[in-house]
Amino acid sequence: MSTLERARRHLKAHPMALDAALAVGVLACTVAGSFVDPHGKQGVTWALRTPDALSLLLITLGSAALVFRRRAPMTVLALTSAVSLVESVTGDPRAPVAMSAVIALYTVASTTDRTTTWRVGLLTITVLTGSAMLAGPLPWYAQENLAIFAWTGIGATAGDAVRSRRAVVQAIRERAERAERTREEEARRRVAEERLRIARDLHDVVAHHIALVNVQAGVAAHVMDKRPDQAKEALAHVREASRSALNELRATVGLLRQSGDPEAPTEPAPGLHRLDDLAGTFRSAGLQVEVARADRDTTLPAAVDLAAYRVIQEALTNVQKHAGADAKAEVSVVRVGPNVEITVLDDGAGDDDTIEGGGHGLLGMRERVTALRGTLTTGPRYGGGFRVHAILPVKSRARAAEDAV
Repeated sequence: MSTLERARRHLKAHPMALDAALAVGVLACTVAGSFVDPHGKQGVTWALRTPDALSLLLITLGSAALVFRRRAPMTVLALTSAVSLVESVTGDPRAPVAMSAVIALYTVASTTDRTTTWRVGLLTITVLTGSAMLAGPLPWYAQENLAIFAWTGIGATAGDAVRSRRAVVQAIRERAERAERTREEEARRRVAEERLRIARDLHDVVAHHIALVNVQAGVAAHVMDKRPDQAKEALAHVREASRSALNELRATVGLLRQSGDPEAPTEPAPGLHRLDDLAGTFRSAGLQVEVARADRDTTLPAAVDLAAYRVIQEALTNVQKHAGADAKAEVSVVRVGPNVEITVLDDGAGDDDTIEGGGHGLLGMRERVTALRGTLTTGPRYGGGFRVHAILPVKSRARAAEDAV
């Protein structure tokens, strides 16, 4: 971080220090301006004259009041207007004390509403300009009087413009945050509704068929000795009910499957031992995939092994969908202490917001990792591309409990 950036953050964190620096700057400028003779023989000249004690006192009071301009803007405006009014009536030649009132009026305009700005601004302009024209030692049309009118008007206008810009920026930021919250809430709501629907389907399937199996099993047990033919018939019904339950469960759970999953569970659950085959399927689809592993001797629990496989599968699917035709993906599996770390990187030029906001793939991936007490971080990479990083414990909760016993 540069020195200028650190100084800016320090001043932003300590606004009163910034106001004190502003007050010192205004004091230096007004004291220097009090030596300028605007009515010299050759125009505006630096004259070797010393402002009177009252002007110096008014300059000091007006500048010192600016230190508190954020805490009490109206009070500071009243004080700086008062010292400017005294100077405009008594000063000859006049010192630029009104500069402190201009800054105070700017502060009021930038921190209040437009109605207050109009009222206070018109009152300040009228009082300062009118008193200078009517009660001052200079003619009413003197350029110093017109300068007071112009500078006070500029201060009020600039402050109102800054306040309006801040309001617009804040409104844009709030809309963006609200849209982000709405998108996340909508995604969570859809996931919850889908889970509820699937849970109801599973409940209906299991409740119906298990009840039927229970009844038929009871009949078979009751007639096994005396009427074996009826027992065989009851067992046939049990077999048929169980087959129907499995088929319906397979169809229901199949709604949760990804596009690359097998149609039916005719083989053991996939794991990292099938990582090369998984990468090969994506290579066949045109995606360049590189795999690096440093976990060959690690035996993972079934749940952890399956979660690692699914994380890689979902990450590569997102790369293929969103990263572009020329994207390359890198997959690494590393054993680090008690954990195994899965990293999937790509250099695609796709829309990262689409990856993070669209679908439920990342949500499901995060829930799968969190269920195993792991962590998942996702996000765009510096310079382009996307990164998925999962840390999974080598021991699952069930296995850790068994080891503890």
